[in-house]
Amino acid sequence: MSAEAGKLHHPAPAPMGGKLITTTTVFLSLLVLAMVGVLAVRFVLGLGATTNMNQGYPWGIWIAYDVVAGTALAGGGFSTAMLVYILNRGQYHPLIRPALVAALLGYMMAGFSVMFDLGRYWDFWHIISPSYAQPNSVLFEVAVCIMAYVVILLIEFLPVVMERLGWERARGRLNKLLFVIIAIGVLLPTMHQSSLGTLLVVLGPQIHPLYQSTILPILFLTSTVGIGFAAVTLEGAISSMGLRRPFEKEILAQLLQVGRILMALFLVVRFADILYRGVFGLAFTLSAPMVTFWLENFLYSVPLWLLATPVSRTKAKRVFLSAMAMALGGVLYRMAAFLVAYNTGAGWHYFPSLGEMTVTVGLIAFEVLFIILAIRLLPILPAATPESATRTS
Repeated sequence: MSAEAGKLHHPAPAPMGGKLITTTTVFLSLLVLAMVGVLAVRFVLGLGATTNMNQGYPWGIWIAYDVVAGTALAGGGFSTAMLVYILNRGQYHPLIRPALVAALLGYMMAGFSVMFDLGRYWDFWHIISPSYAQPNSVLFEVAVCIMAYVVILLIEFLPVVMERLGWERARGRLNKLLFVIIAIGVLLPTMHQSSLGTLLVVLGPQIHPLYQSTILPILFLTSTVGIGFAAVTLEGAISSMGLRRPFEKEILAQLLQVGRILMALFLVVRFADILYRGVFGLAFTLSAPMVTFWLENFLYSVPLWLLATPVSRTKAKRVFLSAMAMALGGVLYRMAAFLVAYNTGAGWHYFPSLGEMTVTVGLIAFEVLFIILAIRLLPILPAATPESATRTS
C-alpha cells in the first residue's frame, strides 16, 4: 500500500476547535510562568543559584531527561516518517502530523535545555564557529544534528500552517521538495541518538559496567525507535480520552507491534552483551544501577507478554499499558545511564534541586500546552466523523 493510498481511508486533518482558555491551559500556563521565574534567576545569578550540579556532576536532570530521554520520546517523528515515506506503510499516515508536533516540541525542549545548561550561554554560537568548533567531539555532532533537525522539523511543519492559512499554492510548491527534507529528517536522528550512546562510551569506567558497553550506540538507537512508537501510541490514547475521540486501537496496536519487536531485539542484544563481557553477576549485586537495570528491563518486557496474542492486541487497555511501560522503561534507561550509573568518584553526589525540577516540569507543561493549542487551531488530527464517533475503545 502506498502512503497516498493510506490517506484515502482516513478523514483529512482538521482543527478540533473549542475553548483555548480552560482550567487545564491556565494551570499549564502557571507552571510555565514558574519555570520562567526560575530561569530568570538562573541567567542572572548563574547555575549555582538554581541547580545542584557540581564539578563531579557537570550535567543533571536538564540533560538526562530533557535532552537524552526527551529526544527519545520525540523519536516517534522520524520513526513514523520512516514507516510511511521510506517503507511505504500508508496505513500509518494519520499518525504523521501528531508525531511531527510531538517531535518538534521534544527537540525544541532539548535545545532549550542545552541553553539552560550552558555556563557561558552567551557563547553558544561557538558550537558552529569555525574558530571554536570541535568537529572531533561527540557533543559537537549531537549539537549540530539536533539544531539541524529542529530546522528540518519546522520546515516539515510549515505545510500544516499553510493549510490552515489557505496558502495552497505555496504549500504545493513546498510539498514538491518535502521528500528531500523528510529523507534528511529520517537520517539526522539516527546520527545523534547513537552518538548519545557514544558519549557514555567515552566516559569509560565512570559508567557502571551494567550500562557501559561499546555497543551503546546500537542500544540507544534501537530503543529510540521503539520508544518513539510507544510515545506516538500514548499521544493517540491520551488525545482520544482528553478530546473524547475514538481510540484508534487497531492502527496504534500495529504501530506498537513494530516497537515491540525492536524492544525484544534490544533485550536480547543487551543481555547477550552483558554475558559476553562477564558482568552479569553485577545484576545480582545490590546497588542503585542494579535496581534500575531490572526495573527498566521489566518495563521493556511488559509489551512482550501483555500483547503476546492477536486477541490481546485488540484490547485498548493492554495497548495503552504496553505503550506506557515501554515509554517509562526508555526514560528510566536513559536517566539511569546518565545519572544513576554515572560515578565520578567518592565525595561527589547529585540530586536535582527544586529549581531544576521546576524548569523540567515547566518545559513539559509548555509542550502539553502547545499541543493542546495546536490541535485546536491547526489541522493536526483527522476530522471526527459520525461513523468514527460511534466507535468505542
